[in-house]
Amino acid sequence: MGHIAFGVIDRGTNVIQVRPSTLCFHRCIFCSVDAGPTARSRWAEFLVDPGQLASWVEAVASVKGPGLEALLDGVGEPLSHPEIAGIIERIKSIKGVERVAIETHGGSLSKTLAKRLERAGLDRINLSIDARSGAIARRLVGVDWYDVDRILSVAEWILKETSIDVVLTPVVVPGYNESEMVSLIEWARRVGAGRKSGWPTGVLIQKFEVHRYGRKPRLQGRPWSWERFYSWLRRLEKATGYKLIVEPEELGFEYRPRVEKPFHVGQRVSGITLGRGWHRGEILVADSGWRRVIAVYGMPEPIEGVEVEVRIVRDKDNIFVAELV
Repeated sequence: MGHIAFGVIDRGTNVIQVRPSTLCFHRCIFCSVDAGPTARSRWAEFLVDPGQLASWVEAVASVKGPGLEALLDGVGEPLSHPEIAGIIERIKSIKGVERVAIETHGGSLSKTLAKRLERAGLDRINLSIDARSGAIARRLVGVDWYDVDRILSVAEWILKETSIDVVLTPVVVPGYNESEMVSLIEWARRVGAGRKSGWPTGVLIQKFEVHRYGRKPRLQGRPWSWERFYSWLRRLEKATGYKLIVEPEELGFEYRPRVEKPFHVGQRVSGITLGRGWHRGEILVADSGWRRVIAVYGMPEPIEGVEVEVRIVRDKDNIFVAELV
């Protein structure tokens, strides 16, 4: 716990973010975290040990109480972890965890994998399909082998033949795929996406955001404001008769106690270096009590096993960034 790219993140709700892998085999042109084979900002990737991951989820769950959801997402593709089914099985057995969901672009999704995930206890797939057109989907995902027809066929089979729910979570990228949303809504309505979860919708459209380390596709004009995005969603709701704007509580989200932060902004912390972090120029440091991992900037080389003193410059959500003192 402590890093945004891997491990466990607590944002003060009944949803625990679980990030097992930073690896990705897609190359989305709008990727907010520069994931995949063409990444330029990264100099390390991470796979988290399943036992370690489960133990930290258990520790966070013990603070929050019953009725929790563990959402496997990340700065990569969660399905890239070779032990993903085992991770789901471990997490689903933790006291307080009621549901386990996973976010995926679906490139490796198959019927065989889906059955494994069902046996492991997976409850929902948040499927990031960004276009119904094969050509547009491939352009957005950035790989020629991406087959949206195959993925949606598998997703429909999952809804019919397994206990797993499927919800579409496309990102609308202005100038690329606005017109594709109607077809995705029609698919979700026809197959009953979101119904097993008791949700009022099976499509949660995400707004494209420009991030410092993310990829920046050429847009027609400026990125949409939130006001423009919601205005567009309301028009799309009216045109399709399908609910697209939902409140968090309609999806079962609640505020819950947060895990206590061991450090705060401005505090000096002693620790030991672990090696490269996620981004270039970033070093990982564990505090002397091994309570958190800290992303540190300002070190000349990623040397392991060096005792250092750092100053915390970010502590939100138990995610820590620091500078070398």
